[in-house]
Order: sequence, then structure tokens, then C-alpha cells
Amino acid sequence: MEYQQAKERIQELSRLLTQYEYEYYVLDNPSVDDYTYDMLMHELADLERQFPDLLSPQSPTQRVGGKASNTFEKVSHEVQMQSLQDVFSFEQVGEFVTRCREEFPEVAFSVEPKIDGLSVSLEYHDGKFILGSTRGDGFVGEDVTANLKTIRTIPLTLKGNIPLVEARGEVYMPREQFFELVKQQEENDEQTFKNPRNAAAGSLRQKYSEVTAKRKLDIFVFNLQRCEGKDFQTHDETLQFLEDMGFRVIPNRKICHNTEEILSAIAEIGESRNNLPYDIDGVVIKVNALSQRDAMGATSKTPKWAIAYKFPPEEKETILRDIEVNVGRTGALTPVAVFDTIQLAGTSVSRAVLHNQDFITEKDIRIGDKIIVRKAGDIIPEVLRSAEHGENSVPYHLPECCPVCGAKAVRDEGEAVLRCPNISCPAQLHKQLVHFASRDAMNIDGLGTAIITQLLENHLVSDIAGLYQLTKEQLLTLDGFKDKSADNLLKAIEKSKSAPLDRVIFGLGIRNIGQKGATLLCAHFGSLSAIESADKEEISQIEGFGEIMAENVWNALHDSSVQELLEKLIDSGLTMPFEKKEVATDHFFTGKTVCLTGTLSQMKRSEAKEILESLGAKVTGSVSKKTDCVIAGEDAGSKLTKAQSLGVAVLTENEFLEKIK
Repeated sequence: MEYQQAKERIQELSRLLTQYEYEYYVLDNPSVDDYTYDMLMHELADLERQFPDLLSPQSPTQRVGGKASNTFEKVSHEVQMQSLQDVFSFEQVGEFVTRCREEFPEVAFSVEPKIDGLSVSLEYHDGKFILGSTRGDGFVGEDVTANLKTIRTIPLTLKGNIPLVEARGEVYMPREQFFELVKQQEENDEQTFKNPRNAAAGSLRQKYSEVTAKRKLDIFVFNLQRCEGKDFQTHDETLQFLEDMGFRVIPNRKICHNTEEILSAIAEIGESRNNLPYDIDGVVIKVNALSQRDAMGATSKTPKWAIAYKFPPEEKETILRDIEVNVGRTGALTPVAVFDTIQLAGTSVSRAVLHNQDFITEKDIRIGDKIIVRKAGDIIPEVLRSAEHGENSVPYHLPECCPVCGAKAVRDEGEAVLRCPNISCPAQLHKQLVHFASRDAMNIDGLGTAIITQLLENHLVSDIAGLYQLTKEQLLTLDGFKDKSADNLLKAIEKSKSAPLDRVIFGLGIRNIGQKGATLLCAHFGSLSAIESADKEEISQIEGFGEIMAENVWNALHDSSVQELLEKLIDSGLTMPFEKKEVATDHFFTGKTVCLTGTLSQMKRSEAKEILESLGAKVTGSVSKKTDCVIAGEDAGSKLTKAQSLGVAVLTENEFLEKIK
């Protein structure tokens, strides 16, 4: 390659990789897969080696990667959380072993699965968990202590009272939990996570810990970063120590002494990966002796004593037989590719989502084509491209009308999704009823998917309000119903008539309005009539709302079909109460930013939070210079320490109780 060509290519690669890093590390929403990213990074590194005067200090190859977002408080890592050098062939593994043997002929290696998740640091003082942080850029991460505490495999107290322990682990989402989450997102017509790693990263960086808790994340610890009061000779000893302390340590690891043993271990781990309940994307090979690691050192980016062998993605060719169009709860028309069954990552695959018309047009996917399919992150099947058009194939276009009810589909400005506008569309209605009856909405116990299917098939309901017109005689005509089960369901439906307004709003399934949004909306306006009377600008002023949420609320409540539905619900006896809590204007806590930490003995933290908010305080989950006061219960950790270092006022639980008398 000529010098000028190399210069232009290096500039282009740097631009692309910088954007991809931002999407991956800051937004948790990557637009390319790991393999593509890795190949581009290696191409850039090779060009910089060939043309060293074109190497810039700002090049993506000159950094560990990522940068902390502004969502949480920043944490400086005492020990740099380095990344590893990736290799993609057995030959490169052999070259690494040879380099290590040149320095230490008797070197041994620890070979471990590479968990595909989010790297975190766990810090313990005197055996107590006081700080958890993300890797960030390797030097500065984010404080996610509260969210990490929701992971039950992370010990809050170690089994030994060691002055200081800092461990590094990989947070991940088990496959089964990932599938459940994606199913929920699909039912709500939400953008789905692409893979479990992406889901784990997004879940760990949730503002509210209760959301993280519901995601059921897990962790494997794989390295001891720091330890006071103990000495170790090998990495394997440190992992045994961590296991003894109560950590869940990386499994299926082996000590190997030569290239043959390492390659055998890699093959064994690779064969087992499809049977594991979590994702691995490669194998890590590390020098085992800690003294040898110290002698070998590191570059500014990676240690010289370790590499990560990355598995290549598996791709298969198949024939696209059909494109089905599914209709979601909010009317979204989603095209689904139906193709000849293939085996990918250990499972049979015959369907993959095609997202929207823009996706199909960009890749020119046609029925009858030979298509290339893979599993994104070895989980979600995706169509990569059309390898060859079928004979007499024609470009595919989504239908102009809803395939279920026949209503003309619409495409909102700025959206790629086509939607059925008919709120009474049977396909939408089934999903709407399931959502309306769900635990977080109206909580109608016993009204599940199977019963809703029967109600629709027997034409017993035509909209949500129809649930409140059901009779015992009608229910007894359905499969599986006896006197008692019919009575129980009718009681549950009757009970839901007194559900508060925020649950009703959430149950309506307004786009982009979740539980939190519904609660904020109702807390601001206090009643349905007040919400209906508000304009878009008033709604958008609610803290936590934006223009899109405000527009969706306004459009929904001014839609004639929704207005008619609400009238029916009110006529059916729904009271939609909402207790708008009065906020004090002259209390000690009024206008103050307060942080709760530790365990309270007299009440739950959630109850204390409610009291503080009723007194006009803003309750946050972290401590900063803007914090006015910290209320510290028992076992208060890093937040208390930080408050003291910043000079923030600290109240004990008893002092807090005195203030709120």
C-alpha cells in the first residue's frame, strides 16, 4: 500500500473505531459485532506498524478502550483494569507461548474460559464490600456499588477478615434470563438487546437498583487485583484464595505447560460452550507465576503475560422460503425471515427477525434468496446478507395494510417501523390484554395468555373494557373452568377496578411509557382529567419526561378510540384513584439533595425515601459535591466514606427520625 493510501485508510479506520468504541462502551448499544471490530482494530495496528510515522497518540490502538459516561460517580482504579491482546489463530497462540518460554523456559499457564460480559472491580475493606465499579477506560470507571449488591453471588462480607481485597470479575446475564428479557421487550414492542453481554451492561448501569435486581445478573471472579496481609506465588493460588473468601470463581480452568496442552484445553472449552448456561467468546491464556508476570511487564494497553484467543463466529448458508409479518402490541409490523433449518451454535434455527423495510431494502433480501445467517453473540439469529438472489426473485416490500385486520399501515415521521393504527386489531388486542392484566399493570390474577386466547376465539371480549362485562356463565363455557375458578377470576377482575391511576395508565400500553413514566405522570397531574387537559409542553416539563414521551401520551389520550375505551372503563366501575402526596415547603429537608446508605433498623429504605420526598427532598443514589446530606444506617460503606471526605453533612438514623417527627 502506498503512503497516501495508508494515511487515508488509517484516518478512516480511526474514525470508525472511535465511533464503535463510543457506541459499545458509552452507549451500551454497539452497531457492529465483536469480530468486525477486532478485524478493523488489527488492520489499523498492522498499518501503524508498517508506517510508524502515521501513528497518532489519539489512535484507538493507543488506549485501553472506552470512557466512563456521566451517569454515575467516577471512580479511579488503584490498579489499572487492563484489556488483553486478542489472537485469532492457533499459530498466534503458539507464538505467545514461544515468547514466554524465551524468558522463562519452565513457564506454566492458566487457561480459562473468557466470559462474555462486563468487567467490574469489587473492593473490600476489613472483609466488607464497600465499592464496586465498572472498568470504564481502564483507569476511571463508574461507581455501581448499589447495583452490584443486587447480584447475589457477590459476597457482601468475606469469609476472612482481610484488611484489603480487590477482585476483578465479569458480570453477565445467563442465557435463560436473557431470553425472558427479550421476550418481554418484544411483547412491549421495545428495542431488544442484541446479546447477553449488551443486556448485562445495560442492566448494570440502570439508575434504579430495583430494575437491575429484576434482571438477575450473575458474576464470575477471575483475578485478584490487590490484597493486604497475604502473599501468593501463583495466579492459581489467588483464585483458590478468592474461592475460599466466598467468591464465585471462574470455572473449568486448567494449568498447562506447553502449546499442545493449551490447544487441547481451548478445544475442550470450545466444545462445551454451547452447553453452558452463559456466553463465552474465547479462552484466556495467562502466565501462572506472579513473579514471572512482574518480570514480563505490560505495554500501555495490555499485559505481556496474557492473551485472549477469540472464537470466530459461525455462519451458515440457507434458503429464504418466506417473510412473515407479525403485529405487536403497539401495532408494529415486524417482518420475520423463514428459512430452511440450519444448525448454529448448537441449536436448530429456522427464523430470524428482519426488523423493518429499511433493513430489507438495504440488504436487498428477497424470498428465494440464498442468505447467510449467524447468531449474534451466539444467541439471536440474524440475517447478515443475501449471498445470491433466487431465480425470478423480486424486491420485497412490506404489505401496505395490516395482515391481520386489513387497516392501512402508517409510518410515523422519523421512524423506520410500519404500524397498524387500528387499536381493535385482533393481533394487537391479544397482546394488549396480556399486558393490561399483568402483575405490574392491573394485576388480574389468573388471567393468563391461554385464557385470553380463549376469550378472543369465542368472541367474549372485543377490547380491554370487555373484561369487565364477563359473566360466570360465559367463563364456564371455556376449557378448564369450573365454578371455583370462574368465581376466582371474576373476583380478581372486580378487585382490579380499584387499581390506582398509574397502573391503569401503564396498562393502556402507551408507547415509551413504562411503570416509572406512568407514576411520574400521575404524580404530576393527580387525575386522569388533569392529564387529558394538559398540552404536550406541560407534559414534557415533568422531570424524567421528554418530547417523545409527552407526544405519545398526548396523542394516545386524544385518540378517539382510546377516549372511548376510557369511557367504557369508567362506566364499568373503574375508580382510578391516585393519592397525590402533598410536598412540604418549609421543612428541614425541603429542597435538599439527600442520599440514603446502610441498613435502617426502624423502617425500610424505600419508606424513608417516600418520607423524604414528601418533605420536598430529592433522594439520590450517589454522593457528590451537590449532596446536602447523607443518612447513614448500619454497615454504611463507600457512600459514607465519600461524604466524610467531601465534608457532606451526615445524619444517623436516630437523628433522621428526630428531624421528621
